[in-house]
Amino acid sequence: MPIKNKKTLLTIIGPTAIGKTSLAINLALHFGTEIISCDSMQIYKEFNIGTAKITEEEVRGINHYMIDILDGNQKFNVSEYKKMAENYIEEIYSHNNIPIFVGGTGLYVNSILYDFKFTESEEPNNLREQITEFYEKNGANLLYDLLLYLDYSSREKIHKNNIKRVIRAIEVCVNTKKEFSKQCKDYENNNCKYDYLIIGLTLDRKILYDKINSRVDIMINNGLVEEATSLYKKYGEYSQPFTAIGYKEFIPYFKREITLESCIDNIKQNSRKYAKRQFTWFNRNENIHWIDVENGYDEVLFKSKKLVKDFLTKGEL
Repeated sequence: MPIKNKKTLLTIIGPTAIGKTSLAINLALHFGTEIISCDSMQIYKEFNIGTAKITEEEVRGINHYMIDILDGNQKFNVSEYKKMAENYIEEIYSHNNIPIFVGGTGLYVNSILYDFKFTESEEPNNLREQITEFYEKNGANLLYDLLLYLDYSSREKIHKNNIKRVIRAIEVCVNTKKEFSKQCKDYENNNCKYDYLIIGLTLDRKILYDKINSRVDIMINNGLVEEATSLYKKYGEYSQPFTAIGYKEFIPYFKREITLESCIDNIKQNSRKYAKRQFTWFNRNENIHWIDVENGYDEVLFKSKKLVKDFLTKGEL
């Protein structure tokens, strides 16, 4: 594949269960590219079914990066993701290929496209522990009130139930003495490190929610209960992967506080809510080329190939 003078990235985004992985594989096969995952939980080994991790059969010979790199007892953040992903970008370019980023973790995507800097807020200190302690003592509502006091505009980007992200935003505000939301906006406007094309997959909400429900049922049939049980015994409820949808819902079930049926219903409900938040996050980006999946996968693939071809030949869309 010919490489342009300025480094180019292809990106496929969209909510959970919409078909990003399949599209990425087919585009990689057609254009001879390699794939970097933008999923914050597929980095963990063994956590396969609940993360809808790509199987060996689905890979079809395409090189994949940022999958199965950590054990379940290891912690990971967006700063570490950015460093590793940028190294893989260089490696893929050394193969004379262009990377395709695919996934639904919006912050991971943006950290690459807009060259987020984390140095100031990553200085070793106990601020994060202090904020976490504040949350444990006072609860989510007061924690969110603290964030809005520091950065009221962040309400448009961060849901109060996303505790990890709320804590992170407060940490950045305090360390940098700047509003987290303004920093994100400034980076998006002024720090585009690469030429990039973003293809977004969308679908009618009701149809998507039905697909999510069906996918959870398939996961259960494929052994999700057994997988979660084994990993819970191995890593425990305080491991980072057990904060993720598809695993955290099992914790009250393992403690015999709810039934398995309620656990499964909670996975479906939380997955639908997550899809809604993903739409909200990505809809803020005016540079996304949206394709409606409802018209059929053949049309999605045809339109995506045309977008990529035009982008690579013309340099912009």
